[in-house]
Amino acid sequence: MAAAIRTIPFFLLALFMFFYPQEVVLSAAEGLTLWWTFVLPALLPFFILSELLMGAGFVHFLGILLEPLMRPFFHLPGKASFVVAMGYTSGIPVGAVLTSKLRQQNQLTQVEGERLLAFTSNPSPGFMFGAVASGMLGRPELGLVLAGAVYLANLLVGILFRFYRYQPGEKHLSSAVSLKRAWQELLKAQEQDGRPFGQLLGDAVRQSIQTVLLVGGFITFFSVLIKLLNTTQITTGLALILNMLTGGHLTLDSITAGVNALFETTLGCRSSLKAFSSLNIQIGFLSAVLAWGGLSVFAQVASFTSLTDLRFSAFFLGRILQTGLAILLSQVLLNFIDLPASSPLFAFPYLETSTGFLLTWRLSVWVFCGIMLIFLLAAAGVRLLNQK
Repeated sequence: MAAAIRTIPFFLLALFMFFYPQEVVLSAAEGLTLWWTFVLPALLPFFILSELLMGAGFVHFLGILLEPLMRPFFHLPGKASFVVAMGYTSGIPVGAVLTSKLRQQNQLTQVEGERLLAFTSNPSPGFMFGAVASGMLGRPELGLVLAGAVYLANLLVGILFRFYRYQPGEKHLSSAVSLKRAWQELLKAQEQDGRPFGQLLGDAVRQSIQTVLLVGGFITFFSVLIKLLNTTQITTGLALILNMLTGGHLTLDSITAGVNALFETTLGCRSSLKAFSSLNIQIGFLSAVLAWGGLSVFAQVASFTSLTDLRFSAFFLGRILQTGLAILLSQVLLNFIDLPASSPLFAFPYLETSTGFLLTWRLSVWVFCGIMLIFLLAAAGVRLLNQK
């Protein structure tokens, strides 16, 4: 009986797809365009790079050097710094992919993996600056506000999650933190891996393509699902019910935008511009949508963590916290950064001339290099303070 009930939604979905074939094709094409323009360039090169760096022992090398930063601030091993940097660089779901891989290799405990999973889910910088700020809002300078709110909220979630299931007896910072020991760990990891470079590169490309195609499938499926929900007026019906429950205090457009944002980021962002006229509300809603990610993202993360013992509840709680914090921070940043769009600080001429592919790649490279540099400098500073 229970199995029969579970098949009903899929039967209805298949039925709707037969009734609305044109909508299905168009929405699938939109999903694939989004994947090709922003997701593929942000994910594939860095998936391949992450596989190569992990196989070459670079993650172990970073783990020793960044242990002084990650342990006191996040109660995580230094190896987690690589996942954090890649999460800011490439966007969803690279954080879940790398966290699951480290857990499968027993480089993280279950608790550490859940802490890391909670704050390594972010949209790519290319999507926020290119698709949302420049494309939807038509104001590239607001990308700084959106990215600042989302990334700062994510960082605060990571600091808050240092207390998640924390036990006083957990492993503390090792005193043997040195460049020599880091190099020894890199060589040890290479010896344990044992694959020649040709095999390592081939495995990295093969696994990365499989992963990015899986992500593209999720994006396309949810694009079709949301289109069918809107075409069949199910979304409108939910909005009407919620409008009645709230006593008409919320407009139908605002509720529809919220329902769309519940499922998918891009559609939620577009709906918010139609639903709200105030810039402050638009920025607050956009920040919330970008931090939340949508059920499409939830499904992607669940597919990767299902191969491990990581509990999905940590990821869900992290999304709720980041969404609330992003709203508050967006309003602070929007009022604090009160400069005209013509200011040199907000000059992004390449946003108007670069294609989505090149823009995403360029921003991702700069973000990755910048974050790793900040992490290394911060770790060195923490270590110097501890030695005094």
